[in-house]
Amino acid sequence: MKCLKSTILTVSIQEDFNMKTSEFDFDLPKELIAQTPLNDRTQSKLLILHKNSGEIEHRHFYDIVDQLKPGDVLVRNNTRVIPARLYGTKEGTGAHVEVLLLKQENDIWECLVGNAKVVKLNTIILFGEGELKAQCVEVQDKGIRKFKMIYDGIFYEILEKLGNTPLPPYIKEKLEDPERYQTVYAKVQGSAAAPTAGLHFTEELFDKIKKKGVEILDVTLHIGLGTFKPMDTEEVLDHHMHSEFFIMNEETAARLNLAKKEGRRIIAIGTTSTRVLESVMKKYGTFKACTEETDIFIYPGYKYEAIDALITNFHLPKSTLVMLVCALAGKENIFKAYQEAIDRQYRFFSFGDSMFINNE
Repeated sequence: MKCLKSTILTVSIQEDFNMKTSEFDFDLPKELIAQTPLNDRTQSKLLILHKNSGEIEHRHFYDIVDQLKPGDVLVRNNTRVIPARLYGTKEGTGAHVEVLLLKQENDIWECLVGNAKVVKLNTIILFGEGELKAQCVEVQDKGIRKFKMIYDGIFYEILEKLGNTPLPPYIKEKLEDPERYQTVYAKVQGSAAAPTAGLHFTEELFDKIKKKGVEILDVTLHIGLGTFKPMDTEEVLDHHMHSEFFIMNEETAARLNLAKKEGRRIIAIGTTSTRVLESVMKKYGTFKACTEETDIFIYPGYKYEAIDALITNFHLPKSTLVMLVCALAGKENIFKAYQEAIDRQYRFFSFGDSMFINNE
């Protein structure tokens, strides 16, 4: 039996938690923020952190094969980034409005709006030559609006024509090939950002991993504000996580449950896969076919129940994602590893280098 899409999975972790957001800050030289992807996805650096011992190793991403064991299960997020950034004008005044599509429910989209003050209830935004119109049907705080999309034809075909790849604001360079901001296994359209830990993989690398006896499974989480919204509260628990849509199918759930039963490692590719796996396990105590939304917030003190290890990138200071990895490996271990990565000129964020948090 599948769960209803309208269900929002909320997990309360630790009410007496009193860490400050500022405790997860660190100094990162701007020149270490990767602006372009490497020509060869697998050539990125790989920092291996053994979470139990705190030991750190330095490799390249193609060496990830050596870190995996027969019977391991890799779980990846097969979401596909849509050209979610639209530039339009307000009907009647011509005011310029930037819209980032976040989450869809039929023809209603939740969006983050630039110049949001000009967008009131029933405001209509025009895109292109009027091929697409967006009527505001709900006004929310902090630049969030809901729009009803008005168009003739197939929405995603129109979006491919009018939309732009929604690169993060810290990437200033133009991306020559938009496919480089997609994983090679991107399949299910709907994401406002890429699950960037997966950008290091190629089909050839997956072939080597499979030949080693590693199982590869897919889940879907469409990335929105829940993943990339900056934290603007000093008290960690005051941060509001926006919900994100995810899918776990019956076959994936069954294979994950078998792996758990047999004591095999479950390794998440990326924080978004992690959030799916932990959300389902926290709610049901097992893996289960679900089509839901989650606003799970993972920070130190959280007890991981679904995953054993994690492949991830290097995250922004004071972000929910750096808290998630601190919860897995310990804040002291993570900050030591991050400092070593900085000292060794690792590249950070979306197009940057990678980290494997091992369960040893």
